[in-house]
Amino acid sequence: MEQLLTILRDVCDPRDLNARHDCAAMIFVALMANLCGAKSCVDMADFAAVNLADLAEIVDLSHGAPSHDSFSRLFRLLDPAELEKSLSAFVRALREGLGLGPVPGHVAIDGKRLRRGYERGKAHMPPLMLNVIDTQTRLSLATHAAPDGNEFAAALRVLGSLDLKGCIVSGDALYGQPRAAKAIQARGGHYVLKLKANNRLLYKCAVRTFAEADKAGTLTVFEQSTIPGRADHDRFECRRGSVVAPPADAPAMPGLALFGRIERERRPRSGKPSQHTQYVILSKRMTAKQMMQIARDHWQIENGLHWPLDVVFDEDDARTRKDHGPHNLSIIRQIALSILRAHPDKRSISRKMKLAAWNKEFLLELFTHMR
Repeated sequence: MEQLLTILRDVCDPRDLNARHDCAAMIFVALMANLCGAKSCVDMADFAAVNLADLAEIVDLSHGAPSHDSFSRLFRLLDPAELEKSLSAFVRALREGLGLGPVPGHVAIDGKRLRRGYERGKAHMPPLMLNVIDTQTRLSLATHAAPDGNEFAAALRVLGSLDLKGCIVSGDALYGQPRAAKAIQARGGHYVLKLKANNRLLYKCAVRTFAEADKAGTLTVFEQSTIPGRADHDRFECRRGSVVAPPADAPAMPGLALFGRIERERRPRSGKPSQHTQYVILSKRMTAKQMMQIARDHWQIENGLHWPLDVVFDEDDARTRKDHGPHNLSIIRQIALSILRAHPDKRSISRKMKLAAWNKEFLLELFTHMR
């Protein structure tokens, strides 16, 4: 806990010098409140008021419990870059405390809209957060607020700040562009990126290359299938993967080593069957089986980060809208989610949150077990 407080004390306070409540203390109380299920600044203020005596033993609350206006003002004014640095520092400390060390293997990147966090008159442009996770542990590695809504530009800034040596970075078709591939390789990583018609020339080249390989009968295909059941949404699914070397005249793409293709066939018990073909570009030689595993693991960023933020923390319904408030509270939720996920208790995230709200010892244990 002391290590987290040290990290939060490095956050630059944007308020005037006459602000009564300590910035680091308020951020810590907001984090504790989110661990217990707080959804808004009003909830944070209520949590601080009810638990004032206990919280005052940990942080400086000499002026009493902050009001909801105090929390709202702080998070509206606070530069999201300050909390982003805190999240990165906290994740490094958390991984060290858990004995995980540097991030190995596979890193997934994707953007997420804060759907109700838009300002008046801008419902068509809700705030955007660019998130990065370690698919193995499902711990958040970095996040970046994109005030202008430009996900690609935000991704380039995030990729430029990460140590990706030895990692494979996966992303959707938005990132299947030379600048993203160059940014990943510049940080020592490899990429497995979806390829669609937004990169028209390279996409056509991949389609043509696989068509020629199919005609020549030289492709090696790896196939996976599932038996209909509860775990597989009561449907039959067959996935076929193959990889092929790009031709000499392929459009320029930094580090391009292979084209990949994944064909999916789904047959539900009721409804129409469907077929889908997905192409990917790879900067590292690997088997079709390995490529398909990375493509499937990429969904950890949806299932392991975006889904719990929306369903457990109610992020999609969060009505904080002004200035930097939506971005900063999203970062607080990600720190809270990482703390809950790192705890070894086998309960679900929502059950841990309830237990933290009901049991002060368990709430403190969420921090102390990471030593």
